[in-house]
Amino acid sequence: MKKTPAKKTNNLKKTAKVRPVASKPTVKTGNAKPCFNPWSLSIYVYWFIILFFIAATFYILGRSHNLTPTANNVEITEEMLMQSGDYYESGKTKLVAGNIEEAIADLTAAIDSGAASVESYILRGEAYMQSGDYRAALADFNAALTKDPANAVAYYDRALLNVRLEDYNAALADINNALAANSSNPSNVLQMRDLYAKRGQLNLWLKNWEGAIADYTNSLARPEGTVKYNVYAERAEAYTALGNYADAINDYASAIRVISEQIQGMPTAEGRESLSASAMQYFEKSAALNLQLGNIDAARSDLESAYTIATALNDVETVDRLQKLISELPTQAPAVAEPVTAPVAAPAQN
Repeated sequence: MKKTPAKKTNNLKKTAKVRPVASKPTVKTGNAKPCFNPWSLSIYVYWFIILFFIAATFYILGRSHNLTPTANNVEITEEMLMQSGDYYESGKTKLVAGNIEEAIADLTAAIDSGAASVESYILRGEAYMQSGDYRAALADFNAALTKDPANAVAYYDRALLNVRLEDYNAALADINNALAANSSNPSNVLQMRDLYAKRGQLNLWLKNWEGAIADYTNSLARPEGTVKYNVYAERAEAYTALGNYADAINDYASAIRVISEQIQGMPTAEGRESLSASAMQYFEKSAALNLQLGNIDAARSDLESAYTIATALNDVETVDRLQKLISELPTQAPAVAEPVTAPVAAPAQN
């Protein structure tokens, strides 16, 4: 009888002993299902998400680079522009109201936003000038002119600053530039009448009498704006320095006429008193010139007009002085008229 089963068992045991365990990948045959690894799918998903966000970031940066303006290689967004405009308007309102420090703070915020306009520098310069910080004001006006070399307002404001610094030649150069800029590109803030008048004033202080007269005449000939009485009075000073007393007298009379018109519409008593004091001064100067020309009656009339104003203003000291001058008037003209020193006005702190 054969022992076949025992032989099979030995063969199976022998096969089991020699087969290596997990040394080679299983070969898929027939309908066997593949092995699924969930971690390999997760890695692909993560990489897809990362690449998506990288692509989206570059897309957004590309659009912002193409659509928003830049200044000095600094990107300016619409939000920054809006904030700059808001701070500018707030600073302007506060400056007009006299809140100088608050105005400077707002205008500084507008400039620091990165979207500052030329006007922001000009307005902050004006605020600094009012606060007495002339160095900071000069820096702002220079910055404005660096951004816009043909800005008439910046030149004009820097001229006013140079007047305060008593650098009249620099102020004259700035006014010349302001006139040239405003001629080619008129500003809605400055008028040619006022620019000519300011240059006339600078020429007067620099004792350029002919230049002052030419500028004042140009100012008075301009059609825009309102004629200022001091333009006539200052031209009268230049005429006086040249010995042209008759024209000086006429200009003082014109200044007094403008003052009389302005008094009618002056709403405050303080304003009316200030105008009246100026008229009184011009009557007295006209009297001195008439006396030099031998016009005794005209000189007396001028002094009496000045006396009337001084009485109305209750200016006792001036009343006494004018009374003495009237009593000392000669009964006839002097044989030789002595030259009159030009009463040049002190620089105004605008």
